[in-house]
Amino acid sequence: MSTLIDHSPVAASPAAAPEKPSLVGMTRIEMAKALLAIGVEERQLRMRVTQLWHWIYVRGVREFSAMTNVAKDLRARLDAAYVVGRPEIVAEQVSADGTRKWLLRFPSRGAGKPVEVETVYIPEEGRGTLCVSSQVGCTLNCAFCHTGTQMLVRNLTAEEIVAQVLVARDRLGDYPDAAPNAEAAVPSEGRLVSNVVMMGMGEPLYNFDAVKQALHIIMDGDGLSLSKRRVTLSTSGMVPNIARTGDEIGCMLAISLHAVRDDLRNVLVPINKKYPLKELMDACRAYPGLSNARRITFEYVMLKGVNDSLQDARDLVKLLKGIPAKINLIPFNPWPGTVYECSDWETIEAFAQFVNDAGYASPIRTPRGRDIAAACGQLKSESERLRKTERLKLEMGLTEADLAMRAMVAGHGED
Repeated sequence: MSTLIDHSPVAASPAAAPEKPSLVGMTRIEMAKALLAIGVEERQLRMRVTQLWHWIYVRGVREFSAMTNVAKDLRARLDAAYVVGRPEIVAEQVSADGTRKWLLRFPSRGAGKPVEVETVYIPEEGRGTLCVSSQVGCTLNCAFCHTGTQMLVRNLTAEEIVAQVLVARDRLGDYPDAAPNAEAAVPSEGRLVSNVVMMGMGEPLYNFDAVKQALHIIMDGDGLSLSKRRVTLSTSGMVPNIARTGDEIGCMLAISLHAVRDDLRNVLVPINKKYPLKELMDACRAYPGLSNARRITFEYVMLKGVNDSLQDARDLVKLLKGIPAKINLIPFNPWPGTVYECSDWETIEAFAQFVNDAGYASPIRTPRGRDIAAACGQLKSESERLRKTERLKLEMGLTEADLAMRAMVAGHGED
């Protein structure tokens, strides 16, 4: 049975002070500039950045006052100008299988009102995988994916992407001096968040710069320190940024494939109309660093009577010829309103056996977190982008009369 922990949201006061910038998600150069702006001497910048980096990412500190090897006067200046806080946890759900899902709230930053995203932690023997979101909503409208029914609200910032990892580590007790959360299902040894997958809400390659900056921080050896082999970015096929991912990020790559013919993939994954299978496969074959030790993972959701025949399996093997690859077969996870069904188990096993016999590892992914809608393709928040008039009312405190006057003045100016 799943459990739900509600955290009542804190209403922002209309007269609240402007939001202080966070040091979380900044590059080292950006952090140095932030310190320079509050009077830190240039000759001290490298040392101070190293100190802050350690406290934020290794120790998980959320208050400057806890940074005991930083001078008190500097701590006070930092506290006056910046934060190292976390997003609000609106809700935390725990599945019967130990999967955890957090609904996190971030500032509006152009959306008109605060936005929410979901982040999922999947504990397994020997590893703990965190599924991280890159956007609020999505533009791709993949037919089988619940997130695709939510319009894109905005991109997440590097800070907001990294903050998802920090929240998970906070809640699990995944810091050197912290006691692991006794109520959480976690690996029996090693790091509790050992793997990060950019497979949550959104298309990471449509938010490339922020995702790149966040993943560099996540993989930084002096901070969160996850190896490139333990970080995987999944794309539905935004071909122009695939090579950039290998060159500029260097993480593992996963392709959300789901069909082996253009006509079907055009329906299931509409980005295929812009970047068809041949272009996608060419980009995969040219992926920087591709080898048997650094295979591409192809994700393939099993849809009953749609893409699960043995002919589909044969065509999949033919399509991937020459690409060092692993195929993850994903039993479809239903959501309200979907027209699709999950393939029968016998069909999935026969499909997997054919692909295995052809020389490709094709594990069947065990569905996790279905009872809390945390499984693959089920993530969605209620965030929506407000209309311009609604944003003005919220962000500028304008009344209906103010808006009417603005409209009248604007109309007069057009004559």
